[in-house]
Amino acid sequence: MPCTNAALTLLPPAAVTVDRLTVRRGGRVVLREVSLAIAPGTVTVIAGPSGVGKTTLMGALNGLLRPCGGSVAMAGAGRLDEAGALREARRRTATIFQDHALIDRLPAIDNVLLGLADIRHPLSPLPWPRSMRERAAHALDQVGLLGKATTRTAHLSGGERQRVGIARALVRQPRLLLGDEPFASVDPALARRLGEEVRRLAAQDGLTVILALHQMHLARALADRIVGLAHGQVAFDGPPAAFDDSAEAALFHPAPR
Repeated sequence: MPCTNAALTLLPPAAVTVDRLTVRRGGRVVLREVSLAIAPGTVTVIAGPSGVGKTTLMGALNGLLRPCGGSVAMAGAGRLDEAGALREARRRTATIFQDHALIDRLPAIDNVLLGLADIRHPLSPLPWPRSMRERAAHALDQVGLLGKATTRTAHLSGGERQRVGIARALVRQPRLLLGDEPFASVDPALARRLGEEVRRLAAQDGLTVILALHQMHLARALADRIVGLAHGQVAFDGPPAAFDDSAEAALFHPAPR
């Protein structure tokens, strides 16, 4: 029988590849041979109880923590244990932190501009170039805070401060957005709105998003994929529909080893 032409479904290369990652902190192994392949343009939630290694995994993903075994690689950059690849990965990555890390005396727009500090030329004249201020204004507009651009951050509410933190990440126009409990300090309704905004950006701009969350109702609503950690290893990996009550109970109350 003659061969017929058939359309092949080719999967895009992983945006982030974690290969047998092992990380030790304070003499204790926190992550042990964790392997993941994160598809581009998706929202992945890293879930698990406090102390299970979510923040450690985030630190390895953005190159702040060096593994003692295995590797992390980013598409278009390479393995993060190579200096050139790490610089390129950091240029393509932005992180939203739980504690905001904002400077209260500065207006919101100046806090957002700090997200561009590492790519601004050291001889660039003051004030910030118009092109960068326009990027910062656009980022504030994306989170609904353009009207507060000139307001000192100290005078913003907790939810507004968190949105400034998100805008500071978005102003980098990243390909990878990391969030370490990014909605922990805002009320559930605002957390849902901010999460939906992040998900919209992932769908609209092809942004790859990895969030460490403890709010499982939010994880189910936002994620394409939930990865659960227990005992420093992957204990669950699947779509939100498969993360039912029994899976959640097993993750947050694992049997002792």
